[in-house]
Amino acid sequence: MTESEAAVQLPALRLKRNEDRRLQAGHLWVFSNEVDIQQTPLTKFDSGELVRVIAHNDRALGLAYVNPQALICARLLGTWTLPDTRWFAERIRRALSLRERLYAQPFYRLVFGESDGLPGLVIDRFGATCVVQIATAGMERQKDAIRQALVEVLNPEALVFKNDSAVRTMETLPSYVEQALGPTVPALSVIEDGLHFSAPLLDGQKTGWFFDQAANRRALVKYISAGARVLDMFSYVGAWGVRAAHSGAKEVWCVDSSAPALEFAALNAERNGHTLRTRKGDAFDVLEELVAEQATFDIIVLDPPAFAKRKKDLPKAQGAYRRLNQLAMQIMAPEGILVSCSCSYHLSAGELQDALAKAARGAAKQLQILESGGQAPDHPVHPAISETRYLKAYFCRVNDSLK
Repeated sequence: MTESEAAVQLPALRLKRNEDRRLQAGHLWVFSNEVDIQQTPLTKFDSGELVRVIAHNDRALGLAYVNPQALICARLLGTWTLPDTRWFAERIRRALSLRERLYAQPFYRLVFGESDGLPGLVIDRFGATCVVQIATAGMERQKDAIRQALVEVLNPEALVFKNDSAVRTMETLPSYVEQALGPTVPALSVIEDGLHFSAPLLDGQKTGWFFDQAANRRALVKYISAGARVLDMFSYVGAWGVRAAHSGAKEVWCVDSSAPALEFAALNAERNGHTLRTRKGDAFDVLEELVAEQATFDIIVLDPPAFAKRKKDLPKAQGAYRRLNQLAMQIMAPEGILVSCSCSYHLSAGELQDALAKAARGAAKQLQILESGGQAPDHPVHPAISETRYLKAYFCRVNDSLK
């Protein structure tokens, strides 16, 4: 039996009338309310099962894996070839080709889910170590093929499945971390523009490092003058702060709620020949304390976690972004630079800009947006899937209001 014949044998998932338009435009997600459950009840499918997606007019749309328990109940694979080790290896090689054009050293996001034709899969590369995150039941079923494909393409010394993200709960998947290949990796090593960092793996955030902010950290350098005082809020292991210290800042403060993360930040500064101050605490509380202390900083970086993980969280998140930025503006030195970021997909760039405008009015400041940034190119945007564009960063000058 050929692959095409095998694909035809797969069960069908049939859509309601006109619910194929978004898929025809290139999107890869099928929502549960788009399925014709009279003809193809979702309950008849197993979690992670491969299916053929069929439009209401019998037009075949492609192969997908399905999860009847999830709101996004199916994700198209953009193929009629049954996924196996060779299939994964081909897609990983294509993703690798892009990253090798962009990066001189092997430290980057190798696979960015849907944008690389591998929905539900993220792979970050740390030299000879690969960290894999699987977010969906369909990719979980393909775990062995993913591992074999990575060995075939990269032959990494160490391979870790860090499948402990909160998003797995929406797919009713268990949380776990598994060393799939090589020796245990106590900490990750990262090289970014000649700077050397260590980051925690087992207890670290996401895969352990935020490659998506690399381009924005690079953009920060031109705003740092000799003698500048820099405040790195939500610092994690100090990627922004160490960059600032290396670029000539006189004093750098890193603030985070995690003591172990701050220990890594101090270590990362030391290994690059610098020192920084750390302060443990909730970001809002620390900013209020700094306002009370009448502290001032020439540059403040706000790089918080997603305040709006779901659409219903958006109103509360908008208030949080406004308050966070207003507090920061209250401790800015004249002509200070504020870098305000959001990784919340549900908060648009326009809504973040609106939060900044309201914060400036509340702090009686004049705000000028100098430039905007997004995710680094190892996180490419799928043109038909707006959800793949999530990171926003505004570089702003803050001054007292004109009188």
